[in-house]
Amino acid sequence: MIRYDHRDTGRSTSYEPGSINYSVEDMADDAVRVLDACEISHVHLAGMSLGGFLAQLIALKHPERVLTLTMIASGKLASEDVDLPPIDPKVHAYHSQGPSLDWSDRQAVIKYMVGGWRLIAGSAHPFDEETIRALATQEVERADNVFTSMNHALITGGDRWYDRLGEIQVPALVIHGTEDLVLPYAHGVALQKALPQATLLTLAGTGHELHRDDWNVIIGAILSHTASS
Repeated sequence: MIRYDHRDTGRSTSYEPGSINYSVEDMADDAVRVLDACEISHVHLAGMSLGGFLAQLIALKHPERVLTLTMIASGKLASEDVDLPPIDPKVHAYHSQGPSLDWSDRQAVIKYMVGGWRLIAGSAHPFDEETIRALATQEVERADNVFTSMNHALITGGDRWYDRLGEIQVPALVIHGTEDLVLPYAHGVALQKALPQATLLTLAGTGHELHRDDWNVIIGAILSHTASS
C-alpha cells in the first residue's frame, strides 16, 4: 500500500499561504508520478474527500493504470449540481477562524484541528478524541508548514474532465456516511449513480470521517471489492 503527502501537506512541497499555483489536475498527476517512481503499472485506487475527486480524475485521465476505484466521503467530479445540498454552514463558520489562528502555537493548532474533526463527526459512534488528537499531533509534527494545507481550499481546475464519469469502466465502491456535513450523503448517492459499475456502502450515522468503529466494515468492503480485479 502506498500513502503519500499531497502538495502543501506533510513533507511535500509547500507554497506561500494563499498563493496556490497548481490545479487539481496537477495533484492527480502527482499520484501517477508516485506510481511511476515506484515502477507500479496498475493499482487499486482509494481516496477520501478530495482524494476521491483525484481518484476519479486519475481513472479518466489514466484509465490504463486503474484496476478499481474506492471513494470515501466524496462527490462527483462534475459541474455544480444545484439539486445537491451544499457544505453545512457550520463548517465554513468554524474554519473562518483559521487565518487568524497563531499557526506557530503548536497546541493552539492541534486544538483547532481536533475541534474541526469533532464538528464533522457523526452520531453513530462516540467522538474518539484520543485518536484524533494523536493524528492532529502527528500531522503538525510532520508538516514543514502546517498552515499551507489551507491552500487546498483554493484549488481549481480539472474542468475538462467534468461530467465524464460515464467513461469510467472499472468497478467502483462508494462509501458514504449519512451524517456527512462536508459532502452530505446525497453526494455519495449521486456519485454511485453516475458511475457505470459502482456500488454504494452506506454508513448510518457516520460523518465526514474514518472512525475506528467503522474500520472493519470499510476494510472488509474494500477487500471484497478489490479481490475480483
